Amino acid sequence: MDECILPVMDTGLRGVDVASSKICDVRGKEGKLIYRGFLIEDLAKNASFEEVCFLLLYERLPKKQELENFQQSLKQKRKIPENIFSFLKTLPSDMNPMDVLQITTPLLMQTDQTIGEPEIETVLFSAENLIAGIATITAAWDRIRNKREVVLPDNDLSHAANFLYMLNDERPDDEMTRFFDTSLVLHAEHSFNASTFTARQVASTRAHIYAAISAAIGSLSGALHGGANVKVMKMLKEIGSIDKIDAYVNNILSSGGLIMGLGHAVYQTDDPRAIILSPMSRRMGQIARQPLWYELSRELEKKGKAAFKTIKQREIFCNVDFYSASLFYAMGIATDLFSPIFAVSRVSGWAAHVIEEQFAIAAPKPSLYRPGAEYVGNYCGPDECAFTDIDDR
Repeated sequence: MDECILPVMDTGLRGVDVASSKICDVRGKEGKLIYRGFLIEDLAKNASFEEVCFLLLYERLPKKQELENFQQSLKQKRKIPENIFSFLKTLPSDMNPMDVLQITTPLLMQTDQTIGEPEIETVLFSAENLIAGIATITAAWDRIRNKREVVLPDNDLSHAANFLYMLNDERPDDEMTRFFDTSLVLHAEHSFNASTFTARQVASTRAHIYAAISAAIGSLSGALHGGANVKVMKMLKEIGSIDKIDAYVNNILSSGGLIMGLGHAVYQTDDPRAIILSPMSRRMGQIARQPLWYELSRELEKKGKAAFKTIKQREIFCNVDFYSASLFYAMGIATDLFSPIFAVSRVSGWAAHVIEEQFAIAAPKPSLYRPGAEYVGNYCGPDECAFTDIDDR
């Protein structure tokens, strides 16, 4: 019998299931996003970010007292060591915020006496430390790089409200808080995307959670992953006015380019998160007296979809980045903070995956991710190279 030869998957593992999970289901054809059984629409409408963090980490929604205890635990972990602020002040002010976040996140482990203990309770403690600490680092860096005093956490505020307060030194109103809280809920988890897979791969080596989350942040910093809404905002500014949309769309599509924020690797209909973000963007634009960015987005979505269908003979759909860009911009958030804010939210999902990778027994699988690869040769060709002395090369 001939030996069975498996095909080489030069597809970025798209369509390849590498593990089983109970955390998240993305049903691309149906346009459904599900966190531990709950539709994202229901969570965005009814649950706070803290409730969603609890759901992701503990596999169920919290009871009232459990939520209060969890909120209090996060609040206690918001205040990070002073030496982290001192370290941030030594960095160049023009350093990329994602790079700053990646190199600073491991410093949070200095307050974690449980680090390295292979118990789920201690990793849950570390997860809470990361959820609270990454938010504080992100806000503190923005103030430090702009030569403003760091704003310490206000434990009377929710996670979302406190982040905006630390960022702006001003308590946000209820509506802005609700919009930001909802955006954190929407970005908290999305199955085996690049950064989540990175976190799980590192966790599979039994490295501690700080190493896994730092690696995930590095993955998120890549141009093909976390920076899409930054590119959306750059695109909107480049277009500038509604009367220039037609020319922009025709030029970009006819030259083989992409309309940022349209298209997704999984969804075959509009991203359910974009549908939730769109009216929030519109309202925030009204509040900030900057309606242009939402109006541009809305018109660009319509004309971009229509032109794509005409030119490419297939449909394209709106993703989460398309309206998160104009929403965050109307909130007064610097565009290069969009990706760090993604991490402020997604750390909850990353942590849930690290815990599942290291503690859940969902199905038999290798203890360490170790994919294969087809060796395709080198400058000697398919055979081994003959070594020559350095004087003869």
